[in-house]
Amino acid sequence: MSSVNPSPSLTRRGFVAAAAGLGAAGLLGGAPARPAAAAATKVETIRLGKVTVTRVMEFSGPVGLTSREFFPGSPKELWEENEDWLSPDFWKPGTDMVHSALQTWVLRSEGRTILVDTGAGNDKFRPYARQWQYMDTNFLRRLSRAGVRPQDVDVVVNTHLHNDHVGWNTRREGRDWVPTFPNATYLIPKVEFDFWNPAGPVRPKYRQGNQNVWEDSVLPVHQAGLVQLWEDSHTLGPGLKLNLAAGHTPGSCVLRLESGRDRAVFIGDLLHTPLQLEHPEFNSCFEEDEKQALATRRRELEWAADHKALILPAHLPGHGAAEVERSGSHFKIKKWAGFSRG
Repeated sequence: MSSVNPSPSLTRRGFVAAAAGLGAAGLLGGAPARPAAAAATKVETIRLGKVTVTRVMEFSGPVGLTSREFFPGSPKELWEENEDWLSPDFWKPGTDMVHSALQTWVLRSEGRTILVDTGAGNDKFRPYARQWQYMDTNFLRRLSRAGVRPQDVDVVVNTHLHNDHVGWNTRREGRDWVPTFPNATYLIPKVEFDFWNPAGPVRPKYRQGNQNVWEDSVLPVHQAGLVQLWEDSHTLGPGLKLNLAAGHTPGSCVLRLESGRDRAVFIGDLLHTPLQLEHPEFNSCFEEDEKQALATRRRELEWAADHKALILPAHLPGHGAAEVERSGSHFKIKKWAGFSRG
């Protein structure tokens, strides 16, 4: 299957950028306000070994949750002590609002184009996650500016099935929802697929926030025969491997990259603020299993620190990704990625 060559890239700390517009959005719950237009941002690429990684933004800004609403166990003093680097990209002291991003990571490896997560999508009815409701962004245009047409995508990785990770799995065509990436294989962990299947016996903690997601963003790609369910782990190709990372949801997964001397891990929603890079003991309010989420987050941070791996979460604005190193029983940020702050 054909794929477009990426823009010329520098090293992992460098980037190339092309101007792109930014639309509107929020989180699994978030504020009830209708999305408003956001400031312009960039499409940027870094290189990790033989793999290029392009950041394509759908949204960046406040999502209607204060620091203690988003992270109930985190003390106010901790945010204030770290204000000098959390503000303004990740937290606004005056309003106490946490800032988040929706972004798709585009990987080019061995001639294939791989998308990691697909954001909130356009035109989706989200009655209990209204900051993502009826969005109208130019995400696909930005994806094209990254050199990716929908028909060029070979693989879509859904790290889990929350509404802000699967929205662009589909697009509206008349009254129907059709696969946005018609030639892609959509990789979904089987345990995650079964967990959110409304025909199953499980009642997820955040089922209201995920209302309609199965019907408009998961079932259409499954019925089209594009979904591949996997268990335990799945190898995408040389140096790219998916592993289960339960806690946030039972089927959450991470994508580990090993290419040349570079290492990286795409960790989805194992963390939502860079404060959790240094303090993984704090959960977000969206964990299905809080105890397991804590253990999984620490395990992945330990692996990243020991392998000098770049950590790429789904929702960090600013530089978007970072390396950590051990600091006693905690971690500290060693380097930010080579993406610009906005």
